[in-house]
Amino acid sequence: MRVLVVDDNEGFRESLISLLDTEGFTVIGQAGSGLEALEMAVGAQPDVVLMDVQMPSMDGVETTRRLKELLPSVGIVALTGHEDQKVVREMLVAGALGFVLKDTDGDEILHAVAQAAHGGGVISPEVTPTVIEELTEALDRERRRTAELEQAHEALVERAGRRHEQVARLGHELRTPVTVILGMAQTLADDMAPLEQRRELLERLVARATNLADLVERFEIAADAALTEWIDIVVLAGEVAARHPRVTVVAREGFHTANLNPIVARRLLEELVDNALRFSPDGAPVEVRVDHLPTGIEVRVADHGPGVDPATRERIFGPLEQGEALNARTHQGTGMGLSLARTAARAHDGDVLLESTGPDGSVFLWRIGHPA
Repeated sequence: MRVLVVDDNEGFRESLISLLDTEGFTVIGQAGSGLEALEMAVGAQPDVVLMDVQMPSMDGVETTRRLKELLPSVGIVALTGHEDQKVVREMLVAGALGFVLKDTDGDEILHAVAQAAHGGGVISPEVTPTVIEELTEALDRERRRTAELEQAHEALVERAGRRHEQVARLGHELRTPVTVILGMAQTLADDMAPLEQRRELLERLVARATNLADLVERFEIAADAALTEWIDIVVLAGEVAARHPRVTVVAREGFHTANLNPIVARRLLEELVDNALRFSPDGAPVEVRVDHLPTGIEVRVADHGPGVDPATRERIFGPLEQGEALNARTHQGTGMGLSLARTAARAHDGDVLLESTGPDGSVFLWRIGHPA
């Protein structure tokens, strides 16, 4: 086995050479610095290098790193005078196979050289616990990182599924208004309807097209739910309420921040407030209450409307649905507000529910996931 000895202490180099010679190793050279070792190793092609860790100009870590780039198959055994967790880690990362203290038994140094020549590694018992602790910590970090990546992948798959569901719903819900618009347009194009009917058809056509544009805009907002930032729900509620004198905001003390898309969150709350105003008598107040709970943030919007028929409690969350019958409808709208509010809330791992309802009014609950 051809061995190169590298150490800035000449006396210690001589001791190592004598030790190696007595056991039949061939010492092909000795170097007192990192640069000298690199120059010598390229020409001598050693099997093993005994490498001092602490040397001036270029230490053993950098010399080992460069030497492994020049001679990838060479076995390097690190030699140091003290135990240092950082040095052990850096030498092993640089490419050393073994790590031996200078004051260790000569037989251990010889054993480390022999093992390194065959690709094996020996670490002094004094530093072995340090290495094991370091490897254990690295393994724990890798396990945590793997778990985080798995969770991120699951969240990505789930979010992609929600996006697909939203796109599919958009295509389905657009067919009805588009079909109606096409039907009215074809009637006008045939030029068969009387003048008064044509005016009525045009008005209806404009109204349907306006609702359709609003519908597309709302779906676009719901689809952007992935773009989130930390927002204060109480501040948001105050901004929404400022547009309506009848709306008041009540909030308990505490943190009310949540990671949401600010545009989607605003439109969601606007839908709930607009719904409450639309179904409450003129002049009746609407209250927005924000509560911070251990499970997350809860936002309640309370109106003074006539209540929701038990038969339609879930149907009102369906697309293009309203609680009133078509032939008795007194409140205008596309019937998409509550549906899209629930879709947006669930896109943020929350939900919108009808918490209570009766002849004195209804309370809609927006549950938001865990806050910061």
